[in-house]
Amino acid sequence: MSVARPKHLMVIGGGIFQTPLIKTAREMGLKVVVTDYAPEAEGMSIADYPLVVSTRNINLTVNAAKAFHAQIPLDGVITVGTDASQTVAAVANALNLPGIPFEVAERATDKIKMRRCLKKKGVPVPDFRSVWTLDDAKRALEEMPLPLVVKPCDNMGARGVRKIQHRDDLIPAFYEAKESSISGNLIVEEFMEGPELSFDALIYNDQITITGIADRIIERSPYFVEVGHTMPSDLPDEQLRMASDMFMAAIRALGINMGAAKGDVKIAGNGARIVEIAARLSGGWMSAYTYPLSSGVNLYKAAIQIALGQAPADLKPKTNLVSAERALIPPPGKILSIRGVDEARKIKGVKEVILLKEPGDSVSDLKSNLGKAGYVITVAKTREEAIHINDLARQVIQIDVGPSGVLTWDIIRNNARRKFYAACKACPVCDGVECAGKVPGIGGIGTGSSFTVNLEALARYKINLRTIHNVKNPDLGLSLFGQKLSIPVLAAPITGMETNLAGGMDEKEYAEAVLDGCIACGTLGMVGDGASPNKYLIGLEAIKKRRGLGIPIFKPREFNMDIIKRFQAAQDAGCIAAGIDIDAASFKTMALKGQSVGPKTVEDLKELKRHLSVPFILKGIMNVESAMAAIEAGADAIVVSNHGGRVMDFMPGTADVLPEIASAVGGRVKVLVDGGIREGVDILKMLALGADAVLIGRPVCIAAFGAGQAGVEFYLKQKADELKKAMVLTGCAGVASIDPSVIVRDTKGERR
Repeated sequence: MSVARPKHLMVIGGGIFQTPLIKTAREMGLKVVVTDYAPEAEGMSIADYPLVVSTRNINLTVNAAKAFHAQIPLDGVITVGTDASQTVAAVANALNLPGIPFEVAERATDKIKMRRCLKKKGVPVPDFRSVWTLDDAKRALEEMPLPLVVKPCDNMGARGVRKIQHRDDLIPAFYEAKESSISGNLIVEEFMEGPELSFDALIYNDQITITGIADRIIERSPYFVEVGHTMPSDLPDEQLRMASDMFMAAIRALGINMGAAKGDVKIAGNGARIVEIAARLSGGWMSAYTYPLSSGVNLYKAAIQIALGQAPADLKPKTNLVSAERALIPPPGKILSIRGVDEARKIKGVKEVILLKEPGDSVSDLKSNLGKAGYVITVAKTREEAIHINDLARQVIQIDVGPSGVLTWDIIRNNARRKFYAACKACPVCDGVECAGKVPGIGGIGTGSSFTVNLEALARYKINLRTIHNVKNPDLGLSLFGQKLSIPVLAAPITGMETNLAGGMDEKEYAEAVLDGCIACGTLGMVGDGASPNKYLIGLEAIKKRRGLGIPIFKPREFNMDIIKRFQAAQDAGCIAAGIDIDAASFKTMALKGQSVGPKTVEDLKELKRHLSVPFILKGIMNVESAMAAIEAGADAIVVSNHGGRVMDFMPGTADVLPEIASAVGGRVKVLVDGGIREGVDILKMLALGADAVLIGRPVCIAAFGAGQAGVEFYLKQKADELKKAMVLTGCAGVASIDPSVIVRDTKGERR
């Protein structure tokens, strides 16, 4: 029994407006070929076959389609939300697929040809002049009364469209339009006062079905920025019938007899006139969201069926609701943070919150429909309710904007996420959930529980508030390894930029960012060894250039001589201390690189200590027995650490084992700790549990990836401020005065 070949649909464009169409096609069981000039476009990532080619490059797209078609036959081609109708028609014509002739698509794209055709066929359009030079524009100004509008003949999204209210407006308006035009051809046309409607329609075998009429909201004169629309329109039925008849007449006049059409129609005076027609469904979320929400009709499914040469599914509306779309438009500047999105999504009637900008992105003063920060889409039984819900949701969403040079943690996270690619999502809370099992990678090994339990262990401790005291400006300083530190926080060692973090930074760049950020904040950064045999030299060279202000931590390589060689190199670099992460005795990335590591006896460690003249650190201590052995071996400091959950699954959290270890050590060595420390209050908890200082790893890594040295400085200063606040609220004048009395263990839910 033969299996039917799945149909293949080519979607021209892989951007945010095309992504819902691509998802619909896949839900229909189609194989989807997507073309876009940007390989990282959202639609390209979900395509069965992404083809990197510009939607505007008709010839290259046709050639790419032919080459694909020769291997796997295409059954249809379509676009939505972008002016690629000519590209769609060219592919359809070349491969004999359902569609309109190329010259029809050209008439529906070039506004000059469109207006000439419509005028010839008796379809009302605004009075206009074709303009190429500034002299042409000046002549149009002499022949036509003000106000006028100048626009490119071949672009979308209101780019380069401007109202001319006074004669002096002509020259800047002309050059703005010229810059936005692909061909350089412009139109000067009369300005029409009155409400404007957006139409969508599907056409199958010359039968036109209007699939939505919305009221457009245009603001920001002298520009024409659509800040939203409401569906369905509330204009009088007589005006809607007149505008609908005119829209359908325009479709027929242009020759669009198969596929889709969108139109903008102006109600001006006692009549209506066509602003423009396009041979595709609309962008701006009308065809994707507001019409389906209002009517219950899956418009994209029907459009895809037509593109495949099939009759569309039932287009009769099933519901009669009102849907409103409104844009999020913050003031110009750099987005510092976006808050309240999750809260807005929880409001009844909010169907979509679509963000197009992130912290760190710039927002300009809008002059077209491009550059908005996002959209809110709502639905309700009445127009008033749908708009009210939308207004409420946009009030809940707070977009903070500031000068271009300002850093925020949101900006840092978003910058880092881009550089991490898929290696790390730089989650709002770095808790190991998203990256569980990603070793190599940034996550915890196996189930990831040893990562997440670090945060859970810390969360079990609550703060004992004490505010009757005279502590106003606590001292965060301490002495460690002969150095006076301004804060009890060090950067934990992280290496393997290529292996674990997709090469978003190289080892040298990362080490320098961390070391410099720490030094600037009055503390120390650690550098790692890594699985590659000579990688340790990169970190040591960075420390040497900073006069020894850094600490290398080496892997417990099988042969002590390999470690001794590294200790000697560290001393030659002037490092103030050095150590080994003893818990890497069996480490997945070391095994993948063929590097032998293993446990060490007390005698092995004593031998290593004899070859080191600076403080000796043993990292990876998780019980009293190991702590006592470290002291016997001559360690000057231990780090209570489960290696961020990266060496073994199902380990306890460091906050759970720290108190017993610190008590047993009794001050004979310095006790450091890492694992799940995310806020200043977490630092306070670890110090109260017996640590002398803490190490922070992944958040510092995010900070370095997000903004280099400045990111590390920002993060450490933020933690210092948070710690200082926590010390004030617990009456701790200095780091040494933080003791167990400032915390309370929450035993609720614990096994007794």
